[in-house]
Amino acid sequence: MNCSLEQENLLILLKNISNQLKPKFERCTGISSSRYVLLYHLYIHEEVTQSHLQKAIHIDSAAITRHLKQLEADGLVSRRRNPIDQRETFVRLTEQGLTHIANFKQDRNQFVHQMLLDFSEEEVAMMTDMLARMQFNMKDM
Repeated sequence: MNCSLEQENLLILLKNISNQLKPKFERCTGISSSRYVLLYHLYIHEEVTQSHLQKAIHIDSAAITRHLKQLEADGLVSRRRNPIDQRETFVRLTEQGLTHIANFKQDRNQFVHQMLLDFSEEEVAMMTDMLARMQFNMKDM
C-alpha cells in the first residue's frame, strides 16, 4: 500500500512534534519526560517492581537502572530488594518524591494548556482516541 501525500504529511508532522515535545517539556518542567513518566507511574501505583516499571514505561533495563539510580541519589525514590526473591527490586516514591511530583503538576498543566491552546474538549478527546489507535496499530510492528 502506498502512502498518500496526506499520510506522508501526517508522518512528518508526528515526527516533528515528537522531536519538539521532549526538549520543550523538559525546559518548561525542569525534568525529562522519561523521568516524569517514571515518577508519575510510581505516584499512581505506590510501589512496583523495577521490571514492571521498565515494561510500563517502555524503556530498556539499562535506562531504567540509570534513571532510578539518579532519582534515588536525588532522594526522590527508594529501592529495596524483595526479601523472598533477591533478584527482584521494589521501587517507590519517597516523601520528597511525592512532593516533587505534586509540584510538577502545575508546570505540566501549563505546558499541556499551551500545547492544546484553541482545541476544544471534543477535539482533544478525538485526537486522544486517534493517537491511542495509532499506538495500538504499531505495537506489533
